[in-house]
Amino acid sequence: MKEQILSEKLPLAGLRNTRDLGGMHTKNGRIVSGKLIRSGHLYGATPEDLTLLKDRIALIVDFRTEQERAEQPDPLVDSVENLHVPIFESLAAGITQDRKSIDEAFAIVAQSPDLALRYMKNQYVGFVTDAYSIAQYGRFVRLLLAQREKAVLWHCTAGKDRAGFASLLVQELLGVDRDDIFADYLKTNEYLQPEIEQICKKIGSAMGGLDEKAQKALNRLFGAKEEYLAGIYQTIGERYGTFEAFLTDGLCITRAEIERLWTLYVQ
Repeated sequence: MKEQILSEKLPLAGLRNTRDLGGMHTKNGRIVSGKLIRSGHLYGATPEDLTLLKDRIALIVDFRTEQERAEQPDPLVDSVENLHVPIFESLAAGITQDRKSIDEAFAIVAQSPDLALRYMKNQYVGFVTDAYSIAQYGRFVRLLLAQREKAVLWHCTAGKDRAGFASLLVQELLGVDRDDIFADYLKTNEYLQPEIEQICKKIGSAMGGLDEKAQKALNRLFGAKEEYLAGIYQTIGERYGTFEAFLTDGLCITRAEIERLWTLYVQ
């Protein structure tokens, strides 16, 4: 049995959830290190972090909305291209973490943890059912087809949902075992725990305190849950039959393009 190798957290002081997919096992080898990096927003990057990123990346792909970008803009990184590829046309509580979405989270938290779970599962299903989101993820994958000396870094706000599904796509395309995909996704909870606690504290203060139900609902809104990815796979199975059919018929990625990705990113 192969040792399970997950994405590796980069040594960045101000960015808690920036990870290199390099080293993860695929069906034909391992993902090349220093080429594919997932992240949360870059707003908190220190000057030292920016120096490290400049040395390692060629392209930043920002999945956030215009509102999120305005509230917490990416810092400029010399000689690094930054492309805006928004996954949602509108704001979504629990996923887009702008001020308005945080306010909307209050209403969900005030109701029930079960509602929060259903809400987030539906948001994830939207990644593979909403025509706009599907087109944007297809655009993202095609950005990876260009050969670059340095890495592509993709991010949303937390690096959990929109960037998390992008990571799942990359891992599926390159042949990573599904158990490893789930484990890598859930690892996000460890890296984001301080941020989740901070958000809960902020919302609790605004609500005059949090009871056990509200705390559970918040964890479901802002945490990574196995059910969210399971819902994606179930929906793809119902609509496309197989994940490969989703890649080719949904994202319109050709077999030749998939083989090129193997050439670029698997060793």
